[in-house]
Amino acid sequence: MSDFFSDFWSYYIAAIALAGIGWCVWLLFSQRTMAGDGPADDTGHVWDGDLRELNNPLPRWWAWMFLLACVFGLSYLLLYPGLGSYPGMLETSSRVELAEHRKAAEARQNEVYAKYLSMDIKQVAADPQAREIGQRLFLNTCAQCHGSDARGSRGYPNLSDTDWLYGGDPDTIAQTIAKGRHGMMPSFAGAVDAKQAGDVAQYVRSLSGLASDPIRVARGEPVFKTTCAACHGASGKGNAALGAPNLSDKVWLYGSSEASIVEAILKGRDNRMPAHEDILTPERIRMLTAYVWGLSNTSGARQ
Repeated sequence: MSDFFSDFWSYYIAAIALAGIGWCVWLLFSQRTMAGDGPADDTGHVWDGDLRELNNPLPRWWAWMFLLACVFGLSYLLLYPGLGSYPGMLETSSRVELAEHRKAAEARQNEVYAKYLSMDIKQVAADPQAREIGQRLFLNTCAQCHGSDARGSRGYPNLSDTDWLYGGDPDTIAQTIAKGRHGMMPSFAGAVDAKQAGDVAQYVRSLSGLASDPIRVARGEPVFKTTCAACHGASGKGNAALGAPNLSDKVWLYGSSEASIVEAILKGRDNRMPAHEDILTPERIRMLTAYVWGLSNTSGARQ
């Protein structure tokens, strides 16, 4: 509880914890808890003629156990973290313990990865044990977006084909995993109207051989070359340096319908892949790189 945005919440939590213990102590001493404090109270409930209900004081041993439990709770909060952001007199931290356990676990795992450090990525991708390790890393780290089969979904690239936004060589894949990517297509709503966007969509569809209206294609081509060619190229084959997709193949990240293409033109796209260099060790990134490279290079990964 050390990551509060302001000191108020730290004091708030501490006050609630201390007030709870104080209330328990008050309750104990306010209810005639100790045996021998006087005769039992007569509640006035009588039944079956002579059965009378009395309010007897709590047994002394029970009262002391209750009081000791309150003392234990207060002592624990003073020794260990629990009162807001107060670290405790012993200054123990579960984060430190977690970091130590993680470091020890990584050291054991690195012993397994060590034999692959001297191997080429393509050789690692061809090793059955390395593929199993890479698959587990992928399922734990990447499958949430790209799917367990790595075929992606709307807005998330398919990693099992040969179509790459930034390139599919091992070095580029490793950089993508470690540093992440931020692919952005700006909105052109101020540069083209809805009709022109529709014509450009028809032209873009024609580049990959999809059904299109020839008249609208002719109208959309000059708009494309003055508006879109700077990133996607005059022939629409994209630019890996910018992460601009190839529009002349049949691979679509958001769909190939006119409506989807018009939406991209008028509203833009903003795609982010998070960096994993703070999550995965260099050894794990290397194993994951080999696995991902092998997905689209089946023959090379099975030699």
